[in-house]
Order: sequence, then structure tokens, then C-alpha cells
Amino acid sequence: MTYRVCFVCTGNICRSPMAESVFRARVEEAGLADLVEVDSAGTGGWHEGEGADPRAAAVLEDNGYALDHTARQFQPSWFSRLDLVVALDAGHLRALRRPTEQDAAKVRLLRSYDPAAGDDLDVPDPYYGARDGFDECLEMVERASAGLLAAVREEVEGRAA
Repeated sequence: MTYRVCFVCTGNICRSPMAESVFRARVEEAGLADLVEVDSAGTGGWHEGEGADPRAAAVLEDNGYALDHTARQFQPSWFSRLDLVVALDAGHLRALRRPTEQDAAKVRLLRSYDPAAGDDLDVPDPYYGARDGFDECLEMVERASAGLLAAVREEVEGRAA
């Protein structure tokens, strides 16, 4: 049975596609690609149908990550097919926790999987800044991905048992 993870940011052109690309690479490296499905969406539909922000795409490419992305808006009906919804900041977390209590239990902040993150669990939005903000975003995503992979692996292995 496939375990489904969806990363969510504001417009689905910067942070969530970056998280999707990084985590997909980690899943593939771990040999879990047949068991874990990874995608992303935005809380709003402002960029629906567009590709990732060119700066996000460049940072991913420069760091060896593949990206094939078309922005879309998260739909509450998706909760029924998702196992984990990963928000990139507290605003996304609040927006996603509106549905049922059962659905809200599926939503976590990405940086909650990074033990070194401290109290600030937001991945800052790099959209209005320069390239270095995208580099910083990638670093945060990469650091949190190890803990997220461990949690997902545990869930997947628990299902198989």
C-alpha cells in the first residue's frame, strides 16, 4: 500500500516544489520509491498551471535535484487519500488544519522533523528576495528531510509488518 506525502506552501512555486524534489530524491536513495508517493500543492491557486519559480528550479538543478513541476492548489478532498501533509510554515499549518480533526492530525510542519530547528519551525518564503533565500530554503529542507524520511520509513515498515 502506497504511503502518500504532500508538501504545501503558499503558491506551490518555491518552497513546496523544492521540498517535493528533495524528499523524492531521499525516498529514491532509500529504496522506497515503490512505497512512497511524493507531491506538492499551494494553499492558494494564484500560480496554478505554472512551473516552479526559476530561482527555485536553478537552486535545485545546481544541487543535483530533478524537477518536473506544475503548480496546483491543495484541495481538502485530498485528505482522504493522503497519509501526511507537510506544511512549510505556521500559516500553511493553520490553513490546512481547518477540516476535520482526523484530517488535521495528518498535518505537520516540515522543520518539526529537524531536531536542530529549535523553536522557529517556519521555512521563510524566498519569493520576494534574492537567490540566497532559495539557497537557505534548500538547506532547511535538506536538514528536515532526514528526520522526515525516518518517520515515513517507520510508518511504511509498520504497515508491512
